[in-house]
Amino acid sequence: MPKFGWVRKVVVLGSGAIKIGEAAEFDYSGSQCLKALREEDIETVLINPNIATIQTDPRLAGKVYLLPVTPEHVREVIKRERPDGILLSFGGQTALNCGVQLAKEGVFEKFGLKVLGTPIRAIEDTEDRELFRQAMIRADILVPRSEAATSTEEACRIADRIGYPVIVRVAYALGGRGSGVAHDRSELEEIVNRALAQSMITQVLVEEYLGHWKEVEYEVMRDRADNCLTVCNMENFDPMGVHTGDSIVLAPSQTLTNREYHLLRSASIKVIRSLGIVGECNIQWALHPDREEFRAIEVNARMSRSSALASKATGYPLAYVAAKLAIGYELPELINKVTGVTTACFEPALDYVTIKIPRWDLKKFKKVDPRIGTQMKSVGEVMAIGRCFEEALQKAVRMLDIGKVGLVCNPGDDEQEPVEAVRDILANPTDERLFKIVKAIKMGISIEDIYQLSGVDPWFLYKIENIIDLEKKLRRLSLGGEETVDTIREAKRLGFSDRQIAACLKTDEMSVRELRKRNGIVPVVKQIDTLAAEWPAKTNYLYLTYGGDEDDVTFESGGAKVVVLGAGVFRIGSSVEFDWCGVNTIWALKKHGIEEAIMVNYNPETVSTDYDISDKLYFEELTVERVLDIYEKEKPLGVIVSVGGQIPNNIALKLANSGVRILGTSGRSIDQAEDRLKFSTLLGELGIPQPMWRELTTIEYAKAFARFIGYPVVIRPSYVLSGQGMRVAYNEEDLKGYLELAAQISPEHPVVISKFVREAKEVEVDGVSDGEDVLIGSIIEHVEQAGVHSGDATMCIPPQTLSEDVLRTIERYTNEIVKALRIKGPFNIQYLVREGVTYVIECNLRASRSMPYVSKTRGINLIELSTSVILGEKLRDLKVASPPPPGHVGVKTPMFSFMRLSGADPILGVEMLSTGEVACLGENFADALSKSLQSAEFKIPPMGGSVLITVGGEELKRKILPVAKTLRRLGFEIYATEHTAEALEDAGLNDITVLHKV
Repeated sequence: MPKFGWVRKVVVLGSGAIKIGEAAEFDYSGSQCLKALREEDIETVLINPNIATIQTDPRLAGKVYLLPVTPEHVREVIKRERPDGILLSFGGQTALNCGVQLAKEGVFEKFGLKVLGTPIRAIEDTEDRELFRQAMIRADILVPRSEAATSTEEACRIADRIGYPVIVRVAYALGGRGSGVAHDRSELEEIVNRALAQSMITQVLVEEYLGHWKEVEYEVMRDRADNCLTVCNMENFDPMGVHTGDSIVLAPSQTLTNREYHLLRSASIKVIRSLGIVGECNIQWALHPDREEFRAIEVNARMSRSSALASKATGYPLAYVAAKLAIGYELPELINKVTGVTTACFEPALDYVTIKIPRWDLKKFKKVDPRIGTQMKSVGEVMAIGRCFEEALQKAVRMLDIGKVGLVCNPGDDEQEPVEAVRDILANPTDERLFKIVKAIKMGISIEDIYQLSGVDPWFLYKIENIIDLEKKLRRLSLGGEETVDTIREAKRLGFSDRQIAACLKTDEMSVRELRKRNGIVPVVKQIDTLAAEWPAKTNYLYLTYGGDEDDVTFESGGAKVVVLGAGVFRIGSSVEFDWCGVNTIWALKKHGIEEAIMVNYNPETVSTDYDISDKLYFEELTVERVLDIYEKEKPLGVIVSVGGQIPNNIALKLANSGVRILGTSGRSIDQAEDRLKFSTLLGELGIPQPMWRELTTIEYAKAFARFIGYPVVIRPSYVLSGQGMRVAYNEEDLKGYLELAAQISPEHPVVISKFVREAKEVEVDGVSDGEDVLIGSIIEHVEQAGVHSGDATMCIPPQTLSEDVLRTIERYTNEIVKALRIKGPFNIQYLVREGVTYVIECNLRASRSMPYVSKTRGINLIELSTSVILGEKLRDLKVASPPPPGHVGVKTPMFSFMRLSGADPILGVEMLSTGEVACLGENFADALSKSLQSAEFKIPPMGGSVLITVGGEELKRKILPVAKTLRRLGFEIYATEHTAEALEDAGLNDITVLHKV
């Protein structure tokens, strides 16, 4: 019986697909919420179409509805399930907006459904810009001068009164969507026109612009008895004007005085009390850099990306506690899960520094505006922990996986740039601003000048100068000598990697490693305990540092330990699906009796970095150096590299060559599949068809080969994720530029040129092998033709149009490839089918992005099976076979975030551009596809609505005619671009409205 007997069944709304501004942090928060409710014997009903998440696993939720989180679908679930309550604050803006709409429609009242936690009124007070302003005025909290507007004309009048520049904020929006800074009337009109279209209530706030004020955030908890605490305060490295999701963020704050800290803390508690929030909220403040003057900017009455960061930075399980408060608990009743002794009413204390840096993938998008501002553009983030700012910053830079060995010592660092170009980026930030600060200091631009241009506090700039000064000192030394050893010791304390030091000393990484270990320069393991070591911690939430003298934990010899390498930073191509794989691997290891299942990961958004998932969590880098440090400390049975996507895969061979035991598929086999030259050679030996190919040796040879096989040709770098650097060249000019790009991305590995096969169907296979037998989880058919990256393709299980012959051929080739590569664990193979011939194009000897989709659609957990065979079991002994065809259809649809990237060209190709995915089940293909498209925010027009048709080339114009005729028969009004309209009219379709291209 639940403690609060009136609530027996609760609906939890998820956030849907991963998108810019709404990522895996809501998988983490939703998963903690579900765990908290399960402890109370409360039945949970989760509505979330994101099939890749951990929360949509049967292990966590009582029932899962893979449906769009929209009022019409949620209403139907409520009608069917008749729950007692609903939770809106664990699914981001998507869940919050849906809940507000349902409340306005009277759905909750009609079905006697109680909104648990923060009431609807408080949500409206925080989301409606005008209501928020009024609420702050009532609480005697200063806000920037602002007024709400519902039209462009009204916004212009307000801006005239306030004075330019002004910032435009959108009501009920996510990630600063639609917002912007206007310096004059024309900019304002452009921003407001766009913003009003993106607001749920067609409302914007026109606000005075507080440029160069500090941005500070507080995470605050409140229970129904009005007990309050601040869990974490965070300071943005970037000043006001850059969205906090695109800012470098530190916890705890570093430049605030004690008085400033407590002024904002008191004001934060005053705000949460005045709004009546129950649970958790994030409050953003603008703080004047020179005087004790501050303004409330925004309150998120829900879990947010900052909440996930605060939770991981402190070790305080924010979402878990918030869920308990929502069902009626009070803070003093709850025990701190980390200490196991103190209550949840204790405020965390930190004896370390955490730094979050966002990861952008802007270079993937043609014509995108690289400037960052009030509208969020980053696709992921990292969090590093150190004993000083410099150490944490350098670790975080490496974690971004953008080819940097740290803040300094990177290839190309010393290339000359015009001073004015650097100064421009300092004043008008892009994703490169941090590195331009380094460049500016090296150029001799003064700290004061950099501060005036960027608004970045001088304290941070002087810390960056410390790193640069030490780099200069290292470059004057050589390997050996007492001064060198002392300098290396100081460099390690400031976060320099062995690779950085080696670059300065002009030696190799392993020589540096041996030298420092001989001299006792080794990292120590420290523990995050939420209370600065005042109480012993019950969990092993760990990080490594050179800023300490002894380990906080003891390392037991003997016993079964396995280290799992996580997915690291999320980016386009590697997202929550790999976190699902990592978490399921940890669960499977425990099921098999492994005493210590150890996770290494550094992504603050994820479930895998939660305090209670693994026996030990190393919140650490996924580099060869750091994995070796952990391996030497722990002495495990081995390391699993095949479930975390590309980052672990890329270091597998180096780890194996350094003496690490790789569990599952060998590093040599991984290299044979990842290296395009070696894999193509293997296919040739097996006699399996593949598009004609050659290795790139010289550009002239590539041109000659392209002329021989005929354009178009595709350029494929090795060891890349999401088709990075992959391009289709249609002529020699394309070819030259694309080859140079591929060589930059894959400098240590071969680049292959192959024939681009047009009008081919793309198919892929996910499966598991034990080295002898093969289990095919599913053959997956793509809806789009080959040429669209598999991560951007709509997929279907079971296949709808493939012949039995093709299916048998795919099965045969799969078995031959798997056995030749001696795969022991998960794998993914991609095929092309054209005119009855099946070609192989790629093989990944790791978990794939589609593995959660296959596992949940087919009802067989491929990762659990993979873990079993990695530990030495045989498929035949496990008595598993490929599951029979399902009685339903599952369609997976990509999620694109083009609307959040100004100027980005939405044309798809062989390099992946989607930021997430959803999948829905249906009785047939059309049913599943319709729900899946709606889940990915495609608005399906009602019968009799209007559609735009625009296609290039005579062949496509011919193929689109039956579709156009069907749409007309269904009563749709048809718009078309000029030449498409001509083709439609020539085919007898009249009354086409012509839209001219911009």
